[in-house]
Amino acid sequence: MRSEVLPPFRGLSRREIMRGGLFIGLGGALFPRFAFASAAAEAQWPAVTELLDGYVSGGKLPGMIAALGWGSAPPESIARGVETKGEAAPVTLDSLFRVYSMTKPVTGMAAMILIDEGKLRLDQPLSDILPKFAKMQVQVTPDGSITDLRPAKTPITIRHLLTHTAGLGYSIIQKGPIKAAYEQAGIVPGQITRLPVPGMQQPADMPRNLAEFADRLADLPLVYEPGTMWSYSVALDLLGRVIEVASGQPFDRFLHDRIFGPAGMDSSWFQVPKSEVGRLTSNYGVLGGFVVPLDPAQSSIYLDPPAFPFGGAGLVSSPRDYDRFLTMLLGYGVIDGRRVMSEAAVRLGTSNLLPPGTITDGTMIAGAGFGAGGRVGIGVDAGTYGWAGAAGTIAFINHRVGNRAGLYTQYMPSEAYPVQRDFPKAVIADLFRGKKAA
Repeated sequence: MRSEVLPPFRGLSRREIMRGGLFIGLGGALFPRFAFASAAAEAQWPAVTELLDGYVSGGKLPGMIAALGWGSAPPESIARGVETKGEAAPVTLDSLFRVYSMTKPVTGMAAMILIDEGKLRLDQPLSDILPKFAKMQVQVTPDGSITDLRPAKTPITIRHLLTHTAGLGYSIIQKGPIKAAYEQAGIVPGQITRLPVPGMQQPADMPRNLAEFADRLADLPLVYEPGTMWSYSVALDLLGRVIEVASGQPFDRFLHDRIFGPAGMDSSWFQVPKSEVGRLTSNYGVLGGFVVPLDPAQSSIYLDPPAFPFGGAGLVSSPRDYDRFLTMLLGYGVIDGRRVMSEAAVRLGTSNLLPPGTITDGTMIAGAGFGAGGRVGIGVDAGTYGWAGAAGTIAFINHRVGNRAGLYTQYMPSEAYPVQRDFPKAVIADLFRGKKAA
């Protein structure tokens, strides 16, 4: 990699890169243009089509694809551009994307399977499974001193982990001494690049497995009292260890055996097999309106084994694969006639599980609820469930309408462009237009 692409990233931290755009709210010449969509799809989804055209034909991003579907029908796709800038391979439903925090709903539903089977309980104390979390300390001042602490009044529960209300921190959210303590302990949200980009390398002393991750995390203070505040956190990563203990299987094996295999998802991994690198997209950093390589496909960090399977932000998946996950949820646990989850588990996992009185004002889910690892719509937004990722991806279902939608691209920080805000709006505009036409 030529050194001249590295200086623009100086001063852009892992925190800024990973934090951007993790919100679902309803509300030129260097980029060869490839278009893959049926005329019927583009006619049905004109606002979505215009959105993709604006970003790719306008030269802002190398490639982007939307996967949209109704009920159990196969997805329609609208694609623009290429997997890697300067190369010819077009973006397709089978291209591979770093979905980052869109891993959280997958981990959440894995936990719901175990709750449905009685191997976990929604309001079970975490210390039943991981005893080191029995006597947690809480910062007296959130993000303040890590020595001025008090005992937690409430035990962390499985519900708290599922809904980011456990009081745990996130190095991409917290500030001051607690952020430094997380990073020193290797409690980070995921991986970004092999390149020597300042501020984006993993700590030297990473946990070697989820058990070690959990033990190190238990030694750190909580930021908030459990059950009181929605605060984005490593809770879903910790839930991966809970799933291991409750199921008796490694977390990644449990996902394969209980979700990916039964749902026919054969392109979702924590480590991309070398045989599949030909369909891996490149990830880019956006600075000053330009994109520069951040994690090139051919040398991606996702070709290496991760320190441990990040249940909060570790998966690489294809639009086709993730759409199968959405299809299964939209079918209340059934896809292609096969039951992957019980209807009760899906209904519970996609409902608002926030503890009563949880503070959400000023957070990414203000005015909404939260289920098993994903945002839940309430009021006029009722029936929606989904989440977004740090590299510009977003996906959701709506049980009330019966549709599913996902947008896939690769750029960081995702808040550099309003993609994750504008895509749901475009989907809603097209749905509303269709109803008006009818």
